[in-house]
Amino acid sequence: MSKKLTLRTEDYSAWYNELVVKADLAENSGVRGCMVIKPYGYAIWEKMQAELDKMFKETGHTNAYFPLFVPKSMFEAEEKNAEGFAKECAIVTHYRLKTDETKPGKLIVDPNAKLEEELIVRPTSEAIIWSTYKGWVQSYRDLPLLINQWANVVRWEMRTRLFLRTAEFLWQEGHTAHATKQEALDETVQMMNVYADFAENFMAIPVVKGVKTETERFAGADETFCIEALMQDGKALQAGTSHFLGQNFAKAFDVKFANAEGKQEHVWGTSWGVSTRLMGALVMTHSDDNGLVLPPNLAPIQVVIVPIFKTDEELERISAVANDLVAQFKKLNISVKFDNRTTQKPGFKFAEWELKGVPVRIAIGPKDLENGTFEVARRDTLSKEVKPAEGIVSYIQDLLEQIQNDLFQRALDYRNAHITKVETFEEFKDVLENKTGFISAHWDGTPETEEKIKELTKATIRCIPLDSVEEEGKCVFTGKASTKRVLFAKAY
Repeated sequence: MSKKLTLRTEDYSAWYNELVVKADLAENSGVRGCMVIKPYGYAIWEKMQAELDKMFKETGHTNAYFPLFVPKSMFEAEEKNAEGFAKECAIVTHYRLKTDETKPGKLIVDPNAKLEEELIVRPTSEAIIWSTYKGWVQSYRDLPLLINQWANVVRWEMRTRLFLRTAEFLWQEGHTAHATKQEALDETVQMMNVYADFAENFMAIPVVKGVKTETERFAGADETFCIEALMQDGKALQAGTSHFLGQNFAKAFDVKFANAEGKQEHVWGTSWGVSTRLMGALVMTHSDDNGLVLPPNLAPIQVVIVPIFKTDEELERISAVANDLVAQFKKLNISVKFDNRTTQKPGFKFAEWELKGVPVRIAIGPKDLENGTFEVARRDTLSKEVKPAEGIVSYIQDLLEQIQNDLFQRALDYRNAHITKVETFEEFKDVLENKTGFISAHWDGTPETEEKIKELTKATIRCIPLDSVEEEGKCVFTGKASTKRVLFAKAY
């Protein structure tokens, strides 16, 4: 194996970048700011997709697909949304190249092939989808419209980082239309809860559910609900958002329906999404200086079996036992790999699967066959135990569940130990410098104060937690009256 990873305590950013590449999750591509998601990384994303897609369908949503390109005039229809994404837009202006006559083999843009109207490469799909919904909705009988799409989007980022921020990334985006405001609000909250459920039960990441401030709200939304997670370096990461759009897009694209009395009304909308940024969250929440640590519920390989042998005869005997184990695991829908490569030694294989975060490793050697035992190693704790061969499959099944729960609990303990209540701005700055994590503080509710704190400390209001209790207090910065605490943090 290649040299060890940079330690998290030495350089957390370098550790993350090295790990994503060395664990074969992704790499930078020949296109500036874009990434190649490698098969192992994509296998994790596929598991995320499969679970989320199931959850969406269980809540009544169906999948569709909409164009990558949005005519500029259509994009401009909802002003706040257009302004919010304007700086990140990639624009198509021409549709053809031609040979440069002065430089054979070189291509130039054909000036005669200019588009009549420029096309925006979607940074988000509200415009194209709501313009389509106008033709889909006529009556209250057509509602609710519950659509999701799995797609790519482009946001022209200058400073990129694998999974966390790239010019093109993969995501899902739900877009729904409803007959009443309350239905749309209920949908918005429901999808935030779906994301929280997924983060906690599959990713083993505890999250804070909350509402964004007006400054941090999605452009074009009346309200943005979110889930916020805390990474091991004490920085926050927005793991999912769900937006109550009010009637903003319905009015911009004239999406109306006839209610039960025959009166015309604008529909109420929502949009919600998570992206491959979740891959970054997964890496940064659980992994260690030896490599990835994957929760069993999302690990492409949950169990790896490594044979220890010197002769072909020993490998043959071990293989018979291992293949039987593989069959038993597969019956229980446990993904397993028997690593019987003869080109690599066991030590190399141990290091490789440790780096790739496989939750459980079983080693089988000739002595294990004689003794009727197996060596079982846990990736999360790096502990090893010798276990009886009898009943090993059900033991591993229980162990995977235990590892999933333990990873969540460990992340929860870390998160809870890094939420600090402060009363003064001096305390606020001290926590940012010496402890990091979430800071629970009073805020006077003004964008001016929010912006000033961000300017002075780089900390932003991550959310107003939904479980915030009403309490009298004074704004940590201005000393003005406040009725509840919000969560600040430095963030990705």
